Amino acid sequence: MKVLFAASECVPFVKTGGLADVVGALPKEIKRAGVDVRVILPLYRDIPRELRAQMAHRRYFYVNLGWRRQYCGIEELQYAGITFYFVDNEFYFGRPYVYGLGGDEAERFAFFCRAVLETLPHVDFFPDVLHCHDWQTGLIPILLEAQYRALPLYQNIRTMFTIHNLQYQGQFPIAYVEDLLGLGDWAYTSDKLEFYGNCNYLKGGLTYAGEITTVSPSYAREIQTPYYGEKLDGLLRARAPFLSGVLNGIDTEEYDPLSDPNIPATYDAKNKTGKRKCKRALQQQLGLEQRDDVPLIGMVSRLSGQKGFDLVERVLPDIMAEDIQLVVLGKGDEKYADLLGWAQWKFQGRLAARIEMNHALAHQIYAGADMFLMPSLFEPCGLSQLISLRYGTLPIVRETGGLRDTVQSYNEFTGEGNGFSFANYNAHDMLAVIRRAIAYYREDKPVWKKLMARAMSGEYGWDQSAGKYVELYERLSAVGEPEVTLFDSVISPSPACDTCP
Repeated sequence: MKVLFAASECVPFVKTGGLADVVGALPKEIKRAGVDVRVILPLYRDIPRELRAQMAHRRYFYVNLGWRRQYCGIEELQYAGITFYFVDNEFYFGRPYVYGLGGDEAERFAFFCRAVLETLPHVDFFPDVLHCHDWQTGLIPILLEAQYRALPLYQNIRTMFTIHNLQYQGQFPIAYVEDLLGLGDWAYTSDKLEFYGNCNYLKGGLTYAGEITTVSPSYAREIQTPYYGEKLDGLLRARAPFLSGVLNGIDTEEYDPLSDPNIPATYDAKNKTGKRKCKRALQQQLGLEQRDDVPLIGMVSRLSGQKGFDLVERVLPDIMAEDIQLVVLGKGDEKYADLLGWAQWKFQGRLAARIEMNHALAHQIYAGADMFLMPSLFEPCGLSQLISLRYGTLPIVRETGGLRDTVQSYNEFTGEGNGFSFANYNAHDMLAVIRRAIAYYREDKPVWKKLMARAMSGEYGWDQSAGKYVELYERLSAVGEPEVTLFDSVISPSPACDTCP
């Protein structure tokens, strides 16, 4: 079986969020199952020079984008046993950012979507499944059906579309998108790409992909409701037979407290001495009081309301009144950055905030903290709670999405659980659970040690999830001619551009 991942980011090349972690780790596990899996990405300027230097130029051609005829180079790299293709166009991707402010994002990723399909004959790789990720690749399924499916080499390709965060959809003016794609008026009706007067790239993937997945079973159920569905819940309910929730994993080689080169001391579930050293080193590095007895709570997160920072803002003085230390790492909304700047001054020596992306420091927080706070409004899956569990840092989470699927609140009657959680999106509910966790940390060390050992012994890798993806690929490949009628609409293939085979 042959599978091609199409995505807008991937570690170690470029990362803005969890999508990059998934695209970097999942193909390696899928390959272990005997699948020929490859990845195609934009060639951003921010990709490290040492990785760019290892790439080999495969060839170049031109992509028609409406009246535009744009250069497209293909660079190839073998990395960690996976073949990566990079779509090179300096005008679209040679910029000092990965995603812009929306000025020409429609054009950048329309080019990428068409370039993915145009690349296949030039690299002699026609996948059984083209696995698309998030809105930046949402046009691929509809372009395949409308403009490429009639071509012999494209007739057996099936598509899968994975939602990593339904909130980000890629909405742009219809006239602008049509000028780029040349699909015709039929494509911009409410049962296809039209969405409240705009064209919605993500909706294209949801409507035309053969299978839809998202990154946890709970999130798959939640997004079919109006509260979490971002106005697409009706479409998702209609496509429910083709919607699956497959829980994300983490790269257990990168996130291993026994061999992590980013932390000052290594440790495991049997010998946790190194974790105490990591805590002391983190306190020293960030200018916190060096105390073993104080509970240290960590947060590594985008600074946004989705991540629960409005709850933190509401009760921050109450949290700090508990004689704890708080460390926050991340970038995001200016108001939360300002809040943390004030809090660092107000609670000097007890609160440290770093408004940046720092991979090494993130590892050090996972290893050095005692608890990890993740009070998300919604969370498709979340990787931070899985990493914190692996490092023996007990998570405090809200019961939503993947957090509900991976963190079980400690039950003092049955002894079950691997962390602490609260159900309602309420600041004082969060505060109560933080206080509960602090009480166990200070007053019941045997329970705390038992929870740490249980957290560190859990299975958080991709092996089981990769198996579920392979099952979905096999199901897709087993079906007959792809279904091109949906919601009583018929797609008539239009002639492909002159660069198509």
